[in-house]
Amino acid sequence: MSTLVKPSRLISCLSSISKRSLALTQRTFSSETAENKEQELTENEKKLTKDLETSVKEIEDLKTKNNELLDKYKRSLADSENLRTRLTKQIDDAKVFGIQSFCKDLLEVADILGHATDAVPQEQLDSNPQLKNLFEGLQMTKACLTQTFKRHGLEQVNPINEKFNPNFHEAVFQVENDKVEANTVVVVSKLGYKLKERCIRPACVGVSK
Repeated sequence: MSTLVKPSRLISCLSSISKRSLALTQRTFSSETAENKEQELTENEKKLTKDLETSVKEIEDLKTKNNELLDKYKRSLADSENLRTRLTKQIDDAKVFGIQSFCKDLLEVADILGHATDAVPQEQLDSNPQLKNLFEGLQMTKACLTQTFKRHGLEQVNPINEKFNPNFHEAVFQVENDKVEANTVVVVSKLGYKLKERCIRPACVGVSK
């Protein structure tokens, strides 16, 4: 004789089975969801790492370009400053030495006045008032010209008893002289001139040997 199962018990068993199945399904779904989340996190981490590497490379490239541009900028500034300095010096030199050619022409006048005053015999000045007045006029003219030269930076170079300097002297002959050292200027046959420390005519000299 078969045993009859009560409907209520059957329903209870079915409910229990359903709950276990549901719990198992939930656990399975939860496990799959966790795996999916973990996989998504891993992919996001990889993407973030790649983006970070790309950003770091871009930053390094920008730093390199910035350093190159900064170097070019500094070089450009230095070149501009050097150019400005050269132009300023050229302008200053033009202001100072612009009269150089004019000064050279006047040197011949100074030489002639010097020769004229040196050529007058001293003993004749006392006996000849007219010659004396002419001589004094020449001396005054020479002195005025010399002062004018000095006002504009033009100075005589009379290197007597100085060591020979090829920058300001031109040796035209040598003289035997045991009283001074060799290469000492012992004769000045023609005065030299310099304009603001620039030699515009070397002094013609004789040096000892």
